[in-house]
Amino acid sequence: MTTPLIEEIQTEVHKRRTFAIISHPDAGKTTLTEKLLLFGGAIRLAGTVKARKSNKHATSDWMEIEKQRGISVTSSVMQFDYEGNRVNILDTPGHQDFSEDTFRTLTAADSAVMLIDSAKGVETQTKKLFQVCSKRGIPIFTFINKMDREGQSPFELLEELEQVLGIRSYPMNWPIGSGKQFCGVYDRQHVQLELFQGGEHREIQVSKVSGYRDPLVKEIAGEFLFKQLCDDLELLDVAGDPLDLEKVRRGELTPVFFGSAINNFGVQTFLDNFLELAPYPEPRNSSVGVISPFGEKFTGYVFKIQANMNPAHRDRIAFLRICSGKFERGMSVKHVRIGKDIKLAQPQQFLAQDRDIVDTAYPGDIIGLFDPGIFRIGDSLSQGGDVVFDELPTFSPELFCKVTVKNALKQKQYQKGVDQLTEEGTIQVFRTISGFDETILGVVGQLQFEVFEHRMKSEYGVEIQLHRANYAFARWLVDDKIDPSKFRINSTLVKDKKDNYVALFENEYALRTAVEKNPTAKFLEIAP
Repeated sequence: MTTPLIEEIQTEVHKRRTFAIISHPDAGKTTLTEKLLLFGGAIRLAGTVKARKSNKHATSDWMEIEKQRGISVTSSVMQFDYEGNRVNILDTPGHQDFSEDTFRTLTAADSAVMLIDSAKGVETQTKKLFQVCSKRGIPIFTFINKMDREGQSPFELLEELEQVLGIRSYPMNWPIGSGKQFCGVYDRQHVQLELFQGGEHREIQVSKVSGYRDPLVKEIAGEFLFKQLCDDLELLDVAGDPLDLEKVRRGELTPVFFGSAINNFGVQTFLDNFLELAPYPEPRNSSVGVISPFGEKFTGYVFKIQANMNPAHRDRIAFLRICSGKFERGMSVKHVRIGKDIKLAQPQQFLAQDRDIVDTAYPGDIIGLFDPGIFRIGDSLSQGGDVVFDELPTFSPELFCKVTVKNALKQKQYQKGVDQLTEEGTIQVFRTISGFDETILGVVGQLQFEVFEHRMKSEYGVEIQLHRANYAFARWLVDDKIDPSKFRINSTLVKDKKDNYVALFENEYALRTAVEKNPTAKFLEIAP
């Protein structure tokens, strides 16, 4: 039987689109995010990443070090309404040093927008992030950016998608020229021209045509580009993949859009089509089976924790993805891991660090919960019943440092900073188990160490020194009979924050030797 509450939830869920933007650094991701927010009326002026000197920092880049460097180092959450839809954007770090934060954030998305630089094609970080999305089977929409600059041919870019990523594509529009000759796109779906005029493109000039052979197309494009367009589209019509929405939903076919985010060109067309084609919030796997977004009982899980989003308040915010039911401010829910009921009194929604108190929210929405220190990444909250969502993975670090505090009197502040930044997933902390007690930090990329050092000083008032440790691999050990004496040559046995045994190795030879000496042990790259 359908109750009024279920009908309300169904209506709200169908309005929602929650997606992450993935790309390699410098592909224009932050710019694209800004332009999407601009169309949603969430901001009046898009602050570009290049406008550093005028203090117009990108809305999604709020941390001080991000403003200094011009890169995104944390995942921001932004929400806006557009044409009857509620849009949740998860803007992830493009820099490979922050891939772990990005991997976790992707679990909260129902689809992904893959941004590609037309000159550089599919780059390393794009490939890694695509693989995470592909394993989850989520739909991927592709925006090929910077068409107003010299780059690869559209066919070369589509071929790269197939050969490097293994995904078929369907171009929703097709560029007329590129670089200095770029004069617009032909919209295959709506049979119309969108003209590129440079500048901000507050309003796109659209011309309806009878087809790509329309005389108006020839008049605008000129003889050479008109012939090239006709040849390209004839080939696509004959040899290209048809638009199959089922394949799109399964992540096997990606709709492709061409444009220029910096010039605001093609962004609104992309947004309109994306909202039409992208899925609303999907069911989620849990310890009690599949949880439907249309269920009456509220459930959700924490996928990110961020301390000090507001430097004046020194607070911690836990980001919660709502999976089912209706959220209402002040409601009591069960914190499954600790087995206690808690009251959600000050939930917030975001435009980067700008926040509003939220009274109600629905599946697909991301809300921020004030965290007095009770949340961990992966925690599940539910209304009645011990619903535990598939825990978010902890990935093996690749770089390691030992840390010392310059001022011994700051030990308490240091410990608080380490605990909070570990909970955020900024760093992983290991403690040696034999001899002198040492702290070893592990990260995926060097920039994480720099962010850790910067934040310890600016947010906790603690100056530290990092000393590189000569380890290259970390493996979690699962074994009833762990013998520490077998981990002394080019390796060290430590424990993580959950008291799991972890072996750190200096090289592959040391890892192979340990595997041979411990035939009953499992050596895992992802924490158990």
